[in-house]
Amino acid sequence: MLLNFTKMHGAGNDFVVIDLISQRYRPREQDIRLLADRHFGIGCDQVLLVEPPDSPDVDFRYRIFNADGSEVENCGNGARCFARFVRDKQLTGKRVIRVQTAGGVLELRVRDKHRVEVDMGVPVFAPAAIPFAAAAQADHYPLTVAGRLLEIGALSMGNPHAVLTVDDVDTAAVATLGPAIERHPDFPQRVNVGFMQVVSDTEVRLRVHERGAGETLACGTGACAAAVYGILRGWLRDTVTVQLAGGKLEITWAGAGHPVTLTGPTAVVFEGSIKI
Repeated sequence: MLLNFTKMHGAGNDFVVIDLISQRYRPREQDIRLLADRHFGIGCDQVLLVEPPDSPDVDFRYRIFNADGSEVENCGNGARCFARFVRDKQLTGKRVIRVQTAGGVLELRVRDKHRVEVDMGVPVFAPAAIPFAAAAQADHYPLTVAGRLLEIGALSMGNPHAVLTVDDVDTAAVATLGPAIERHPDFPQRVNVGFMQVVSDTEVRLRVHERGAGETLACGTGACAAAVYGILRGWLRDTVTVQLAGGKLEITWAGAGHPVTLTGPTAVVFEGSIKI
C-alpha cells in the first residue's frame, strides 16, 4: 500500500507523522524500522501516528514509536508537531487540543503557526512508578555504571528519565554512558538519559540519549526532566531555557504537584508517500 506521511521536526528532533484518520494502516515493527531508517526509508527519530480517540473527552489518540520499532509513552517535541499537523491537515480547528497517549492525556496549546505549548503533566518521582529500582524516593541517587559511581536524578515525564550533570556537554561521554545507563538493570523498562550542563540559574545545555533511538538533536521530555531535576536541586529558577543541538526549548515548573509546561518551535520538512 501507499502510505502518505509528513516529515516534521521540533528543534531538530525529527518525526514521520502519519494520519490514520483519513487512511488505514496497522503499524508493524518492521514497517516502523523502515520508515525511520535514514538510508533505506524516510529517516526520523520517532514515527507519530494520529488516530481517532478511544474516549469522548479527548480529541485524538497520539501514538509514538521509536526508530527501533518500540512503542513508547510520551514525546514532547512530537506532541508539538502533532498539534501543528492536525491543524494543518484541518483535522481540527481547535487551538487547545487534548490527546490520549500511552502515558496519559496531554493538553496542547497552539500559540501561533510555528510555536506550540504543551502541558506535560505533573512529574512523577516515586521510584516504582518511573520505574526505577530504589529503596526510597530521593532527589538524587547513586548509580554504578561500568565500574563508575555516578549521581543521577530519576523521574518520569510520562516516560522514564535519568539525568546527570556534567561540566561540559561537548565532552560528555554520551556515546558510551548513554547506552549503558539506558539498559542499566535498575531501569527495568530502559531509560532516556540526559547529560545537563548548568550555565546559569535560568539556562542549561543538554544532550539526550533517547531510549530506542540513540542521541537526538532534541528531546522534549528530556528537556523537561533536566529542568525539573535542576529546579528540584535548587540550581535553577522555575523558568528555564534548555539549549539542545537542534535549538532552544522553554520549560516552566512551579514545583511539586504542579504540571510542567514545554514551549518550542515546530517545522514541516516535506510531505510524500511511501510503499509499505
